[in-house]
Amino acid sequence: MRNAAFAAALWASIALARPQSPGESFTGTAGNTTIAGISSGPDSNGKYEISGPGIRANFIAYGASISNLFLNDTSGVERDVVGGFDNASYYGVDRQHPHFGGVPGRYANRIKNSSFVIDGQTYNILPNENPTADSPNGVDTLHGGPDGWDWRNWTVVAHTSDSITFSLTDPDGDQGFPGEVVSYVTYTMGNMTWDMRMVALATTKVTPIMLSSHTYWNLDGFANTETPLALNHSLWMPYAGQRIDTDPILIPTGDILSNQPLSLNDFYSTPKQIGANFSNPSLLGNCGNNCTGYDTCYLTNRLSPYDWRTSGPVARLRSAWSGIQVDVFTDQDAFQIYSCGGQNGSMALKSTQGLHGVQGRERTIPQYGCIVMEVEDWIDGINQPEWGRDKKQIFGPGDDPYVLQASYRFSLNGTAVGLLGPGSG
Repeated sequence: MRNAAFAAALWASIALARPQSPGESFTGTAGNTTIAGISSGPDSNGKYEISGPGIRANFIAYGASISNLFLNDTSGVERDVVGGFDNASYYGVDRQHPHFGGVPGRYANRIKNSSFVIDGQTYNILPNENPTADSPNGVDTLHGGPDGWDWRNWTVVAHTSDSITFSLTDPDGDQGFPGEVVSYVTYTMGNMTWDMRMVALATTKVTPIMLSSHTYWNLDGFANTETPLALNHSLWMPYAGQRIDTDPILIPTGDILSNQPLSLNDFYSTPKQIGANFSNPSLLGNCGNNCTGYDTCYLTNRLSPYDWRTSGPVARLRSAWSGIQVDVFTDQDAFQIYSCGGQNGSMALKSTQGLHGVQGRERTIPQYGCIVMEVEDWIDGINQPEWGRDKKQIFGPGDDPYVLQASYRFSLNGTAVGLLGPGSG
């Protein structure tokens, strides 16, 4: 059974992770039916709103997901800049399940051969990607399996005007993973900021844990009158001089590759538009078999010691059309970029997004219409012992909890040229 005292202490550490506002109280615990803070429940669409100066967002219990994120562009028009559905009930029935804004777990990204070894014991977990005739359910595991954490309804344990906390208990053996894991995810809105803190505790057995946030971004709110795509967004990752090499189904090979200046995967030497190299034939296969674009795990190489809150962003994404810019700060050591090559125009936009009544502009998310930015650790590190990621990805009873922290800091940049001048995106 879960160590109740330890879980209570964990909850207390989360509640105290930010200053307490006047009138707030943090009294909720996982499993309670009472929510600490605001007594009102979700709105008619099943969403919980929190806000800060210049920013507001909606979250849902399904997957502990962000569903809307609103802020004004340089023209003063409010834009909803993340993908999702209008109603929370859609998330559980949509067959495509694009992991819209959720928390993949208990192990994000891919696990080679749907197996791993801990202390000499091999664990086989449920596959859910790349089916073959011999393996109809798949040959690897993506985002925790067919019933990963972003497929489940979490419990809302605290909700205030600017913060919300979700909890989930993942039982021993679920999806094949050993041991029970208790997790809390807290989202907080500040002055044009969105902060997140994810904590997970292995209570009974040693097990792998790696979480992330799988948010789909379009900083134009899909309303750019010039293009429905996000390839105009410029990206800068100043610490990302290396990336993890992957095979045609995006499983790490174990090799670490250098991102040479001005190469296809170079977003660190200078900012550039996501679509800057899309006319280059060499980009075919860069994100897997027959895929053009990016589904790439970049390594965040910072000199120690550093304070992740002040050492500078690990990524900056900007749209010159809307002027909206987001700087991503995180304590994580890797950063996945996905350019939405898997989208095909079958996923509807929300009513808060896109252009209405414009001929030739479908109200759907097209291929390359979004960007996913995932803060995380080195992908499939549990199957690459030479990388030395065990202390970041393997946890047991009595260990410190797994912790992920990130801060998305928004600003308005009205310059019509690139971040570093003409030609830089």
